[in-house]
Amino acid sequence: MHRILSLFCALTISAFAGDLQLTLPPAVYATPDVPMSIYHDNIVLTETPESYRFEFTCKLGKSEARRWTLTPTDSDVGDHPLAVTVKDAAGKVLEQGRTMLHISPRKSASAKPLRLLIVGDSLTHASVYPNEIARLLALPGNPKFILLGTHKPSGAQPGVVHEGYGGWKWSDFLTKFAPETPGVAAGPLARKATSPFIFPAADGKTGVFNLPRYFKEYCDVQPPDVVTFLLGINDCFGADPNNPDAKINEVLDNADKLLAAFHKAALNAKLAVGLTTPPNARQEGFTANYQDKYPRWGWKRIQHRIVQLMLKRLSNREKDGIFIVPTELNLDPVDGYPNNNGVHPNPIGYAQIGASFYSWMKSKP
Repeated sequence: MHRILSLFCALTISAFAGDLQLTLPPAVYATPDVPMSIYHDNIVLTETPESYRFEFTCKLGKSEARRWTLTPTDSDVGDHPLAVTVKDAAGKVLEQGRTMLHISPRKSASAKPLRLLIVGDSLTHASVYPNEIARLLALPGNPKFILLGTHKPSGAQPGVVHEGYGGWKWSDFLTKFAPETPGVAAGPLARKATSPFIFPAADGKTGVFNLPRYFKEYCDVQPPDVVTFLLGINDCFGADPNNPDAKINEVLDNADKLLAAFHKAALNAKLAVGLTTPPNARQEGFTANYQDKYPRWGWKRIQHRIVQLMLKRLSNREKDGIFIVPTELNLDPVDGYPNNNGVHPNPIGYAQIGASFYSWMKSKP
């Protein structure tokens, strides 16, 4: 399968050249009875996706007003080429791209218990998509599983823990450290002062990044089998929408450092990097959060470029334990968000993120 996906990846990257910047990942993952969609607004760079015609060519799924969607059955298991053509209102072809739809069997190939660590920012802290991952993993056909981590916010269901903190960036997990002050209570769990992967040095004033110690103390000495990452919003939100590449590449340098550290400490772990999620389709969500300082169109341009550069930097990195998860495709930018928030989904949107991670996990024995 990896050879096939690498061929499609080359076609995907070439789609960046057009004005709409049609951007597709090398693969879309799905599994029986779990809905999966590709929303038009999430694959092109325009303020008016409704002005264009999107045609999907695939033996499965159906096109709707704002998306292509399917709920696979057991008979659909396998690889299915999927092509996207974008046309203007008059029917002129503007851009084309391809990806591979991979549908995994309902029953996992391995009965080995799964050890899963979820890492992220406020989207993870909300605990809704980790809850959904846990719900899906509990379905018949999956092996036993355990979620690892030190953070259990009030929204986390029984058995759900993770390392997701509001406002955090890739670099925070590598460097964030604050010495404990005697007699002063720790800060709110939504924003821990110290990375869970950093421990006090002998002097108590500096911190040391130590994943083996984290695994020993908080993961029963065993490293995880899978680590998911969903980060990038806080890192790049303030970038210049007209020239975001320098900032994004700086952020991806930090991502590479964290991923390399995990690969070294957990050589056999699969490191699943979620592509940074798209914004609420409504400007009012951004107005409610940021007034006029950060408009939707500015963040949309940055987010779209983040996805492009993540695909460029992280594709075909399986030898480093790195895998891409297309979390940006399946999140409904309208019904998956509340009216009053620009980047934090509602329960529907969070569940769609969870479904994307789960369907990717089902593809990996």
